[in-house]
Amino acid sequence: MITSKELTGHGEINFTGGTDVTPIVEVLYGSLYQFAFGLTRSESDAADLVQQTFLILIQRLDQIRDFAKIKCWLFTTLRRNFFIKIRRHRKHPEVEFLPDVHDFPAGDPEAWRSLDAQKIREALLQVDEAYRVALELFYLSNLSCREIGETLEIPIGTVLSRLSRGKEQLKLILSERFYGDGGMQRMRGSDIPKR
Repeated sequence: MITSKELTGHGEINFTGGTDVTPIVEVLYGSLYQFAFGLTRSESDAADLVQQTFLILIQRLDQIRDFAKIKCWLFTTLRRNFFIKIRRHRKHPEVEFLPDVHDFPAGDPEAWRSLDAQKIREALLQVDEAYRVALELFYLSNLSCREIGETLEIPIGTVLSRLSRGKEQLKLILSERFYGDGGMQRMRGSDIPKR
């Protein structure tokens, strides 16, 4: 049996266990809410925390052995839930939705996938033709170095040389386009996708 004298220092209330937690809610809701409001500084968040705490009480009612310590258990549970919410908020902060910033036209998803590819193709057009042809055959047509050599009727060593010099030119063009005139660090060779 819980007495409200034990809980709040006022008159008595009988609670012998069971499934009806109304007496506990009536006696402790106010003090739990004040504690939660002190933690959250928000009325709605405080009410949510108290509601969550009482939900956990109902879910674990059969596990509670000593109802004389229910007040301490409820405050500890509320505080624990508050810290869990804080940790979750730090990992996944809330972001205000701004339509003019966050609202992208849905459109065709293929257009979004090809946006970067389009920029690469534009940069590729600026590469010297001899190098560009080798790059296009290698990356866009998926030909091997041997097949490129046969197609262009040049030795494999020349194909490898043109691919290497073409990649360097492409890196330089992309670096200047996206990072300005050399103010940023040069792109590394590992930044270019390899087949």
